[in-house]
Order: sequence, then C-alpha cells, then structure tokens
Amino acid sequence: MKDILGALGNFLKEIFSFSYLDTGLSRLLEALGLELGSKIFSVLHFFLYDSIKIFFLLFVLVFGISYIQSYFPPQRTKEILGSMNGFWGRIFGALLGILTPFCSCSSIPLFIGFCSAGLSIGVTLSFLIMSPMADLASLAILISEFGYKIALAYLLSGLVIAILSGYIIEKLGFVKITAIKATANYTSPSQKERIKEAKNGAKDIIKRVWLYILLGVAIGSFIHNLLPQNLVESVLGADLWYSVLLACVVGIPMYADTFAAIPVALALLEKGAGLGTVLSFLMSVTALSLPSLVMLSKVMSPRLLAAFVITLSLGIILIGYIFNAFAYIFI
Repeated sequence: MKDILGALGNFLKEIFSFSYLDTGLSRLLEALGLELGSKIFSVLHFFLYDSIKIFFLLFVLVFGISYIQSYFPPQRTKEILGSMNGFWGRIFGALLGILTPFCSCSSIPLFIGFCSAGLSIGVTLSFLIMSPMADLASLAILISEFGYKIALAYLLSGLVIAILSGYIIEKLGFVKITAIKATANYTSPSQKERIKEAKNGAKDIIKRVWLYILLGVAIGSFIHNLLPQNLVESVLGADLWYSVLLACVVGIPMYADTFAAIPVALALLEKGAGLGTVLSFLMSVTALSLPSLVMLSKVMSPRLLAAFVITLSLGIILIGYIFNAFAYIFI
C-alpha cells in the first residue's frame, strides 16, 4: 500500500509540475527551427507554457469549484450569512469569497444581492474584497508559480485585509447601498444539471478572461525575457520606499483577474521587484480595478465608496511594506 501511495504521489507531482509540457514545448520549438536559448525561443516558450498551464488549471479547478458551489446557491448562502454578524460573520464572508471564482465586476451583483437581503455591511464587504483577490483556482496557480509559502502568505494577507476593512468600514457607519430586485426561487438541480452547469460555468469564465490571460502572459514574457533586470530593480526594488506605492497606483487602472496578473507578477519578482511590491500589485489589480470602482459608484454612496477605497488601499500598502521587510522568510 505504501508503494502504491508513493507511486500515486509521484504521478500527481509529475502531472502538476508540468515538466512534460516544458519538455514537449522545447522539442516543438526546436523542431520548428528555433535555437534553444535564443530570445525568440525564450519568449515563445514562456508564452505558450504559461498560457496552456493557466488555461488547463483554470478549467479543471473552476469546474470542480462550480460543481461544489451548486450545493450553495445565493439564496442558501444568504440564509447562512444572514445569521452571522460581527467578527465570525466577517471571517465567513471572506472565506466565502475564496470559494467564488469571480473577478471584481462579477462579484459586485452578488454583493449587492447580499446587501439587499439585509446582510451586515461588514460581512458583505469582506466577501466583496476577498472574492476577486484570491480563490481556490488562483491559489492553485499561485502555488504552481510562486511556491506554497508565498501563495499562502498572499492568501492570509488578503483575508486579514478583507476582515479588517469590513470591520472598519462598518464601524464608520457608511452603509447606504442601492437595493436590487429579489432573486427568483431556487430549485435544487439534478446531478446531470450540476455537471452541465459546472462545465458551462468554467467555459463562461474562460470566455470572459481568456484575452486578459493571454495579454498578461505576453506582458510577463516580455518582462521575463526582454526587460533588463537593473531597470526593474531601480523602479520596483524592495529597498525603494516608493515601490509599493507605485505598484498599488499602477495596478488600479489595469483591469485583470488574478489569473491574468500572476504571470506579470511572477516576471517582476524574478527580475528583482520586491516581494511585497509584487503582492501589492496583485491585490490592487484584482480588488481595486477601475471598472469595478465605476460599478460600485452606481450602488455605493460617495462616502462609502471613498471609505472602501482608502481602507483597502492602506491595507494593501501596509502588507506590501511588511512583506518587503520580511521577504527573506519566503524566498
């Protein structure tokens, strides 16, 4: 039994290390006449390898998560969250965000629905912040690209920011949210319907993000293979006091989900950007994107939106400086 489990573990490790993909793409590019180690070889290999790996993980993981979520529709989630308030309610709201593979703009309608159902603003804000910042699918890709220590540090940091931001904003008393119509009654689907919905859900997410993923991988490939390391270090190095601020500000106008931002962040880290700087960039791109803020301005009062942006920004910046100072623990 021990030998069987060991063999199974080695097989899974081989599958999810994607070493076979790395080798196969290298042979393909060499067969096409590209010289191993050349710039064009490196750029194309990085682009193809990361694109295929991310799309594969995205489909498989989102399919599985969507299937599990079919047992927890919004109506049932509202019932569960409705009985929770205070500290544990905010924790549960943030953890629920991890289980939802949505970008920020996709999370907003569900957030509004929770508010309209009378859920605590602190709980719903914790969900809204955490949902686009990290989910199970993006966590798996983060582990694959950065290693489990950095991935878990990113996840725990996001949870702290989501929980504390929800608490602070709720205590400030800015609770005005525009209501929306109640959702229709929910009917429990059959197993066949659950599988079909999970497959459609995975396809739908890929349709919505594929262009951003390819663009993110292309940018990451450019940074990794063509951008001089000393240039990245001179702008985003961990020893520069303004690097975290710059990463946060630059990330806001860039609309992308975690899947598209990860290749860019990895390339920046490999080129000498500070760990905290990279994490701040990831968080600001996903949780503070300009399109999501525009959407929130339609349903939040100006004071609530300002409190949301300021509180979340300060949390992201603080996390960035902390991880720049203690990066040696994780790298």
